[in-house]
Amino acid sequence: MTVTEVIKGGISLIRGMKVTIKTFFGPTVTCQYPRQTLPISQRFRGHIKLVRETCRACGLCQRSCPTGCITVYGEKPEGQKHKVLKRFLLDFTRCSHCGLCVEVCPQNAIAFSLDYNLASFRKEDFVFDLLSEYRSRGR
Repeated sequence: MTVTEVIKGGISLIRGMKVTIKTFFGPTVTCQYPRQTLPISQRFRGHIKLVRETCRACGLCQRSCPTGCITVYGEKPEGQKHKVLKRFLLDFTRCSHCGLCVEVCPQNAIAFSLDYNLASFRKEDFVFDLLSEYRSRGR
């Protein structure tokens, strides 16, 4: 080893330690998760949710879904032009978050939720009836 290599190594060591010391005495960025959560981006793709009850049960979302995780049940009452939504089922275990169902909806009745904290050991907990969830939210 030459003296110039030792000097260059010492300079790079000092630069690296400068970054480390600056970060050590800077503000903390650790989030204490269960008690504190970070704000979620509006572009986050959680499971889909029903945002309006204007869904006409046309089935476009069901037909556009590549994994077949959406099931729409509708009924056409006598004297009306369009179907009325009876059940809207989502099997979240099969969802690929592609967004085709949200894009294709002509009524803009579905959107991505910001719910990210889903955890369970049972598969049944990830089959959602979106219509009953919408109604239970009180909207």
